[in-house]
Amino acid sequence: MKPNRFLCVLAVIVLALSLPLSSYAAQTKIEIPQRVVSEEELLAAAQPQDAQAKEPQMIKDENLPISINAKAAILMEASTKRVLMAYHEHEKLPPASVTKIMTLLLVMEALDAGKIALTDQVTTSAAAAGKGGSQIWLKEGETMTVDELLKAAAVGSANDACVALAELIAGSEEVFVSMCNERAVQLGMKDTHFENCTGLDDSAQNHVTSAYDIALMSAELLRHERIQNYTTIWMDTLRGGKTELVNTNKLVRFYNGTTGLKTGTTSKAGHCLSASAQRDGTHLIAVVLGSDTGALRFEAAKAMLNWGFANWEIVTPKVDPSGIADVMVLHGLQNSIKPVVPEAQPVLIPKGKQSEITQQIDLAANVEAPVEKGQVLGTVTLKLGEEELGRLNLTAAGAVGRLTFGQAFLRLLRAMAG
Repeated sequence: MKPNRFLCVLAVIVLALSLPLSSYAAQTKIEIPQRVVSEEELLAAAQPQDAQAKEPQMIKDENLPISINAKAAILMEASTKRVLMAYHEHEKLPPASVTKIMTLLLVMEALDAGKIALTDQVTTSAAAAGKGGSQIWLKEGETMTVDELLKAAAVGSANDACVALAELIAGSEEVFVSMCNERAVQLGMKDTHFENCTGLDDSAQNHVTSAYDIALMSAELLRHERIQNYTTIWMDTLRGGKTELVNTNKLVRFYNGTTGLKTGTTSKAGHCLSASAQRDGTHLIAVVLGSDTGALRFEAAKAMLNWGFANWEIVTPKVDPSGIADVMVLHGLQNSIKPVVPEAQPVLIPKGKQSEITQQIDLAANVEAPVEKGQVLGTVTLKLGEEELGRLNLTAAGAVGRLTFGQAFLRLLRAMAG
């Protein structure tokens, strides 16, 4: 048999074998286990095959002690919101799916307020099912719990899950986005305007935020500790194991102390990330916007976090009560009152400087009766060099009544008799 004829026969046999198999699959509606496609895979699929990859540019700025690849970046401590390093932190840029931090925040606030519950069943609308990009392929009419949708949004960055949650809370994505923008104003996010709850930006005209604003909303989300039940998941499943979730934030698996938080990738935004990690009570947030590759954004975030943990720490200063004297009470039922020394709040300082923290006491020499319980008698100011770390009020432990004329006269007589 000639080679060409042999190939033709072989092709006919393969085609004949494939037809019954396709027909059988269609008749039995075989469901193939689904794997959520990552944002990077979606972006790569959209790129032209012959596109030339540009050489990544590493940025070394005077405000950055490290080199990174990004259009903007910031490192912030979560509890104090102190900025430790920043580069173009107020530049308005598209954030891609990092947008979902605000969506997750409003969901967590609704949960804490008792407006919704993790066990609530959510029915998928046509609008939610029709969302593109990264998704869990929700079908119109399909139901999932809030818990499952939260997992899909936080781990798999599922756009359809976000819209379903938005509709549960606000009735529609449009109203939910208005809530997002209102919350942004409340948090002091002056560089932000949201047009959707997902970060999809192919048709968005002015969906922007900044590295600084992302750090602010990230810090607010981290106040809801339950969110870490989702943002620290590496792998999980939905639909009884049929839909596989793999966290788009690779730091969850590879970086010690990671607490979250969210990745984002589109052709317009580039590769974005808000990465949070906690070690020894110090909680840091590294935001990276517009990196050239997914790997470079993770490297930038790791470098920022490493520098932060190496150079800064959260400590709780001890107030020395030995220098705090009792305060004289004029015309009171008792002659003096002992100030209550409050516990200092944790503060962020350069690592190894705790022993250099000083205290300055400002205390009233005396107070006029009556004295109320909790009345401020003075302050303790904690300082590190010239920097004020905090100011604590010294207060009255209890109330002290004022002497009446008769009580004062009797006290005078006793004094004279003694």
